[in-house]
Amino acid sequence: MISAGDFRNGVTLEIEGNVYQILEFQHVKPGKGAAFVRTKLKNIINGGVVEKTFRPTEKFPQARIDRVEMQYLYNDGDLYYFMNTENFDQIALNKDDIGDSLKFVKENEMVKVCSYNGNVFAVEAPLFVELEITDTEPGFKGDTATGATKPATVETGAVVYVPLFVNQGDKIKIDTRTGEYLSRV
Repeated sequence: MISAGDFRNGVTLEIEGNVYQILEFQHVKPGKGAAFVRTKLKNIINGGVVEKTFRPTEKFPQARIDRVEMQYLYNDGDLYYFMNTENFDQIALNKDDIGDSLKFVKENEMVKVCSYNGNVFAVEAPLFVELEITDTEPGFKGDTATGATKPATVETGAVVYVPLFVNQGDKIKIDTRTGEYLSRV
């Protein structure tokens, strides 16, 4: 059990049958009345964000989120297959469970599969990936406005905006959280 007075960013809690992660919290002591804790919580199952206030003495059970490192094997339409590299167990997840978290992940790369009470709710891609550009328009000389970008398709099929000097066949580094181009490799 964790009390509202001990809240920290990133802590996962079970509140009213839902699992929430604390995004922000603030202890408030008004001049009149009792102190309270104002929080911004993210429901980790459906992704919704809510704001709630609690008395500092309220207690909630801490939710245990399991993050297992697994290798992304392949997909066959609606199912995505993953393998635990320690015991070689394989699991198949629906396209709905994964969302667009694998748009920058190639086959045979390592990802983290997040579950709560044995139910998988998310797949976390590595923070940075290196991918090859398969299709992009050539940059033209004189097209050098500050920060000019062009769309480029990478080998996983995702589209990333890159600077004009990047060409087809180049390998680039991408931040998977934002989908932004970082550098050439």
